[in-house]
Amino acid sequence: MPRASRFIPALGAVLFALAVISGCGGIPGNAVVTVDGKPITKTTFTHWMGIAALASGATTQAASKPAIPEPPRYTACIAHLQATAPKPAKGQPAPTVAQFKTQCEQQYKSLQQEVLGFLISSSWVLGEAGSLGVKVSDKEVKKRFEQIRNQQFPKASEFEKFLANSGQSISDLLLRVKLNLLSSKIQQKIAKQKAKVTPAQIEKYYHENPQRFSVPEKRDLELILTKTEAAAKKAKGEVESGKSFASVAKSSSIDPTSKSNGGLLPGVVKGQEEKSLDQAVFSAKKNVLSGPVKTAFGYYIFRVKNTTAGSQQTLQQARATIKAQLTATQQQSALTNFVKRFKTKWIAKTDCRAGFVVMDCKQYKAPKTTPTKAPITPPTTAPTTTAPATTSKK
Repeated sequence: MPRASRFIPALGAVLFALAVISGCGGIPGNAVVTVDGKPITKTTFTHWMGIAALASGATTQAASKPAIPEPPRYTACIAHLQATAPKPAKGQPAPTVAQFKTQCEQQYKSLQQEVLGFLISSSWVLGEAGSLGVKVSDKEVKKRFEQIRNQQFPKASEFEKFLANSGQSISDLLLRVKLNLLSSKIQQKIAKQKAKVTPAQIEKYYHENPQRFSVPEKRDLELILTKTEAAAKKAKGEVESGKSFASVAKSSSIDPTSKSNGGLLPGVVKGQEEKSLDQAVFSAKKNVLSGPVKTAFGYYIFRVKNTTAGSQQTLQQARATIKAQLTATQQQSALTNFVKRFKTKWIAKTDCRAGFVVMDCKQYKAPKTTPTKAPITPPTTAPTTTAPATTSKK
């Protein structure tokens, strides 16, 4: 993968620090959304729309600036599509201006929803971090940023080209790192608060799930499968007369798994084979030729070559494993419940201007035919910012 495209997911969430603009209620004129009274300004929205347009490949002919679809006329977008559209096949009409406009409208809506969803959820994390007292220092941010930059861009010139191609500034990237660290710390704090496993819970889990701590008996077999009982008896007689099991398996067996291996089938676990064969195998004595055994697949003759006894971990032996399992389960449950509360809380604090309403706005009303959107966790990726990797190495 090109370095420039790897850099974005490595950084994690793009989270934009928003200044508080005081007002007398409602959405300020220079904002598209407010989250807990803090605006996402039109300038911020346009900035990230430009990054999203670059990431989607919607660039001008000069490939120097993003051609952001601008409603309601979409003039620049239509011109860009007209200039870059492939020549229609012979006999096919060229796309109309109306068709290009529809395409631009769809592009704009897609980019708008992506960018607003990203900026809103970013603001949610900033607000939640403040509520929980979760902080990261500038030193932490700088250290992590430099680690990622040095890993992805060993040469300074590569990094500079990445910045130019992605439309992002170093300040953007530093903020992304900062808020990604905050997101991780929030999750760690919630998980740590709820992860308390008691000895009684460990013991209960052990007794309710004994199979998880047992190793079943295994047997290595030599076996031959035939279509008829007569063929199985004939093969058994050949082995008893002194022929090698492998040679008889090669000439008589119809079992594709063991035939090519001289009839050997190692590591058969109790309960793994067809019931009648399983019962015969695990009641047979070692090195005794047995069968024929009738099954739904045909008739088997077999010999047990080796056995490995089963075992059961004691509660004391399994205690650490169970504790880790229950701790992980509790942490996941705590995070799931937190995310539900997190989303409900912050949607109620998110006001969106008409024309900028997305799923995370309290004004949003889901169409009856639209599936419910999955809960948003503190964002860990920035879906709008993957830049074309025109300058990176493989």
